[in-house]
Amino acid sequence: MLMRIRAMEPGDATAVLAIYQAGLDTGQASFETVAPSWPAFDAGRIAAHRLVAVDDGTVLGWVAVSAVSARAVYAGVVEHSVYVHPAAQGRGVARGLLDALITSTEAAGIWTIQSGVFPENAASLTLHERAGFRVVGVRERVGRHHGKWRDVVLLERRSPAIG
Repeated sequence: MLMRIRAMEPGDATAVLAIYQAGLDTGQASFETVAPSWPAFDAGRIAAHRLVAVDDGTVLGWVAVSAVSARAVYAGVVEHSVYVHPAAQGRGVARGLLDALITSTEAAGIWTIQSGVFPENAASLTLHERAGFRVVGVRERVGRHHGKWRDVVLLERRSPAIG
């Protein structure tokens, strides 16, 4: 595999949303059950920090961030999502995307990347730990998903490069 990471483009929309839906279909990725439309996806994520991993023109996965607040004090804090096509899992795609995201956000002065992961998603928790994220808490029974209460593990990565 000759993976390359580049900025997400509008032409990636179909592949990005299909990968998103495949992740949602596992029941372990999000409280969401249906991927948004491209306009909603596009409007909800910071354009400068949306990346895709591609191999021979095929999108293997994506990572993107959203602002956690409009308040200026939180300008350096974002929440991220990372999704990989099922056929590309276990090949370093997610780690490559997270590493590129960290580089991108640090260059922009972002000091904290956070995320919420279901505790049953052991692969995601391991990935994030290896990428320098730490568990900051667990929100117990924070929401219902397919009729069942779910906990969410809160993770964050504080940049050692930004004061």
